[in-house]
Amino acid sequence: MDSSQGATTESASAAEALINWDLAASTAARLAPAGPDLSGREIGAAVERIRLMADRSVPYVHDITGLEAARDLRDSEVLVVDRASWAKANTQSFAVMLKPAMQAMVESQKGSISSATVGFSGAITGAQLGAVLAFLSSKVLGQYDPFSALAEDSAAPAGGRLLLVAPNIISVERDLNVTPDDFRLWVCLHEQTHRVQFAAAPWLRHHMLEEIEKLSGQLLGNMDSLMERATAATKALRDRTGASDVPGRGAVLDLLQNPDEKASISHLTAVMSLLEGHANVVMDAVDSRIVPSVRTIRQRFNARGKDRGAVEKLIRSVLGLDAKMRQYSDGARFVRGVVDVAGMDGFNMVWESVEHLPTEKEIHDSSLWLQRMGL
Repeated sequence: MDSSQGATTESASAAEALINWDLAASTAARLAPAGPDLSGREIGAAVERIRLMADRSVPYVHDITGLEAARDLRDSEVLVVDRASWAKANTQSFAVMLKPAMQAMVESQKGSISSATVGFSGAITGAQLGAVLAFLSSKVLGQYDPFSALAEDSAAPAGGRLLLVAPNIISVERDLNVTPDDFRLWVCLHEQTHRVQFAAAPWLRHHMLEEIEKLSGQLLGNMDSLMERATAATKALRDRTGASDVPGRGAVLDLLQNPDEKASISHLTAVMSLLEGHANVVMDAVDSRIVPSVRTIRQRFNARGKDRGAVEKLIRSVLGLDAKMRQYSDGARFVRGVVDVAGMDGFNMVWESVEHLPTEKEIHDSSLWLQRMGL
């Protein structure tokens, strides 16, 4: 090994140590709230039914979207997981997404940061991330992870993996008092749509990874500026806590923007709104022949957020979860606006290339995208 290879390996190791991913996963597993009280037999039966609903949902996704990618999804896998496994899977994805930016930061700070400092900082950051994942682990019903297969030691299929969080699905269906199989199929329609999106647009995973790398590099590139803006963001967030109708996206990231960061966040917001909105349109396109109690499920699911306490509302604001809910509704309006004019075949042009992705402005006015696409 020559000196340049040794330096590269050393930088990679230092970058990996900036966040203690193992500590993040173990912290999340330790702090995650307990799931519903179920016997081993009940857990096994629930996992089997959720997996069955996941399989059953795919033909419906194909019928609604018209995407041929739904016919063959063997490049990815479906996993029914618990909260700790969901958290661990996300540490693996975060490690892939943040690796280039952290390596760049280590290179820029070479010689000014000791290995002991890196290790100490990595432990603190890992514990903090674990606490965030512990909170989120009880909120997420499912998630398509397109990045896990890119990890060097990954055993995941080339396309990624779909995670269905069994204790959360069961908890919500009990809280809503809805038919379990109906609710599970309804959830799987949404999550399988994400799986189909990335299969229909194989370029999308690397495009998103490049955009995330660019944004994280911008945020980590000037740590002094970032800390100043973080202090200002914390104060602004505290000042606006309690407002009933706060404009903007609501997350701390929304307050940490120079012009380049703002452009990156705008693009990622548009892409996420597209993905979430499209999945919502698919799950709401089914009728009572497919999900007999679909209207009841949707009504009760939409109403459940009204019961959240003040502490949870604050945490959701900090983490941007309410912003994510707006992505669902904004994206769904965009998709319906396009489909009403150009049909589903016209809308499916969006999966053809990066250039066909909507901007954030177009998400809020579908006619602009239709005009740009010549539709």
